[in-house]
Amino acid sequence: MKISDLSRATGVDVDTIRYYEKSGLLPPPAREANGYRSYADSHLERLAFVRHCRALDMPLADVKSLLEVVDGRQAEDSGIDMLIEAQLQRVRARLKSLRALEKQLAKLRESCDEDHAAHPCRILQELVAAAHGEACACHPSS
Repeated sequence: MKISDLSRATGVDVDTIRYYEKSGLLPPPAREANGYRSYADSHLERLAFVRHCRALDMPLADVKSLLEVVDGRQAEDSGIDMLIEAQLQRVRARLKSLRALEKQLAKLRESCDEDHAAHPCRILQELVAAAHGEACACHPSS
C-alpha cells in the first residue's frame, strides 16, 4: 500500500509516518520500480502499535523500547513495568497540574459579572493586572 493508504488506515499524518521511519520506529518500506514506498500489513500493525502508545502519551523513546521488546531485541523483563509506572507518574503529575489550572480558571471566570455594557470585562482586567505583576483572581498574592 502507498503511504497515503497507510495514513488513511491509521489516522497518522504522512509526515509523521516519514518521521517515524527516520527515527527507526518503522522499518523502511520496500520501494516499487517507480520509487514509491510500498508498505506491508506489518507496517500497518506496527504503526497502529505506535499510535496506541502515543495515544497513551508515551514518549517516543519509551515506544522505541517497547518495540525492541516486541521485536525480540530486548528481554520482556527489561523494565516494561517501570516504564509504565513512570508514565503513570507523569500522567498523575499532569492531572495535579490540570486540577490547579482548573481552579485558577474557575476563579478567573468568577470575576466576570457578564454586564460588559456597564462595566469593563473583569477577566481582561485581571489578566492585564497579572501581566503587570499584580495579584489577580487566579493568582492572589501570598
